[in-house]
Amino acid sequence: MPVMPEKEDAMKKVDEVRYSREARNFLKSADPKLRDQIKEGIEGIKVIPSKGDVKPMKGYDDGRMRLRIGKYRVIYRYESNALLVLFIIDIGSRGDIYK
Repeated sequence: MPVMPEKEDAMKKVDEVRYSREARNFLKSADPKLRDQIKEGIEGIKVIPSKGDVKPMKGYDDGRMRLRIGKYRVIYRYESNALLVLFIIDIGSRGDIYK
C-alpha cells in the first residue's frame, strides 16, 4: 500500500531500505561513478516527500514510483507495516527498465 504524508510539510524518513535481487545485481555490475550517482538518488527518496525526478508509474496499483537519474531509472515503492520500508524493485537503463 502506498504511504504518503498527511500534510505537505510532514516529512517521514524510511526505517529500512530493501533491494530486489535484480537491483543488487545491477549495482554490483555498475561502474563506481554510476553506482555513486544511483546511491545518491536513493538517498533523496529515503524521505517522503521524495527529492529528485520522481513520478508514479501508470498501470500498477501497488504504488510503484520511478526515479530518473540521467538515462537510468530506479523503480521502487514504499511498504509500511511496523516499519516504513523503501523497496527498490529494479534499476536499469531507460530502454530496458520498462520491458
